[in-house]
Amino acid sequence: MKRLTIPRPTLQVQIMVIILIGLAVVDTFGPVLERQIKNLSTLPDLKQVARQVGVVADLVEDSPPADRDAVLAAARRSGWVLSLAAPETADRLVTGRPEDGVFDRLISWLFMPEDVEPPVGGWRTFLGETRVMVLKIDQGQTLLVATLDPERMILRDVSAQVPYYLLAIVTLGLLFAVFSGRVITRPLRRIATAAAEADLSGEAEIFEERGSTEIVTLARALNRMRRRIVTMVESRTRMLRGISHDLRTPLTRIRLRADRVADPDLRAALLGDVRRLEALLDESLAYLRDDHAREAVERTDVASTLQTICSDFADIGHDIRFHGPNRLVARCRPLALGRAVANLCENATRFASRTDLTLTAGDGVFVIEVADNGPGIPEDQRARVLDPFFKLDTARRDGGTGFGLGLAIVAEIVQAHRGSLDLADNTPQGLRVRVTMPTG
Repeated sequence: MKRLTIPRPTLQVQIMVIILIGLAVVDTFGPVLERQIKNLSTLPDLKQVARQVGVVADLVEDSPPADRDAVLAAARRSGWVLSLAAPETADRLVTGRPEDGVFDRLISWLFMPEDVEPPVGGWRTFLGETRVMVLKIDQGQTLLVATLDPERMILRDVSAQVPYYLLAIVTLGLLFAVFSGRVITRPLRRIATAAAEADLSGEAEIFEERGSTEIVTLARALNRMRRRIVTMVESRTRMLRGISHDLRTPLTRIRLRADRVADPDLRAALLGDVRRLEALLDESLAYLRDDHAREAVERTDVASTLQTICSDFADIGHDIRFHGPNRLVARCRPLALGRAVANLCENATRFASRTDLTLTAGDGVFVIEVADNGPGIPEDQRARVLDPFFKLDTARRDGGTGFGLGLAIVAEIVQAHRGSLDLADNTPQGLRVRVTMPTG
């Protein structure tokens, strides 16, 4: 029976669903919020005030000059503060005040009545410190000045829609926050973590192919890229291994011919070069095998491993000392960790007379420090010494016969353990290499 496959929704479809959910929430709860705001609102309606002042202006204009004071007196008894002024008063009107904030200016510009003729000077006009509404009567020969109290007013045609706008913004904001976290941010963080902890030696796909169509497409592309990189690295390794294997036959012939050289000095020089080339091939093959990436992770007594390494170097005459606890258990690749620390100790003992190996435990990590009193490494070269086959042209190289792979192997082992490798100056002189690895 063929399994039914449900297509994964795209980001566009999910965004449309969020918008529809937001509209449904606004349609459901908007009227409730509108009623609550109307019940709490006590500010006068600007449009209603404008119409009432307009009615008074029409009454005053239609009344004989002798009866105008009576009309204004009747309006004042209703709570209005009204007066007649000369046309020159319009020159003293000010639209807004200097202390008005950005919000007040934005409201005055956006939310003003559109179906009522604006008063003289605009809808937010001040005469001195008093907010007024000024209308023309007698064809502009006289002005009716109405003092407005309070200074702030609302436009109910707009404020009635504010609950819907506010609810829509809050609802969509919350929905998009949840959406971006679950559908975009979390999958991208998962992919970033998988990329940081990627192990090219494993067979399993490191990028999980689940989520929206776009996230699945990205994960598949990264998995395909990983497979191409693995294929390329394996091809390069096979090629170099073949070359190294093929070089051993002529080296053997050179060794046999060098043994028959009569001049002892020339014979020793030739055999020395052959041994150096063989050592280079062995070290290169060991680097290419990448055994540390294939070793299983297990619980290991790191302190015991480091103490054994110190004893091995001390047995052949090096001044190396261990500082740290007698026992520290962590999950790691024991052979790879031992190889990395041995490489660091070998570099230190090659160029220094005193080496200190220190182990400390931290919050979820353990720290290994290898400090020596040698010539050190210049700060501008510390990043490059981690590159394969890079060797310094300084005193650190003079006494040894390395090939520039020791620190490169250490860097790869530390990276495989999701740790960090730092090089710093030792006090009073020398190099201090700090390796930090997680205990779990």
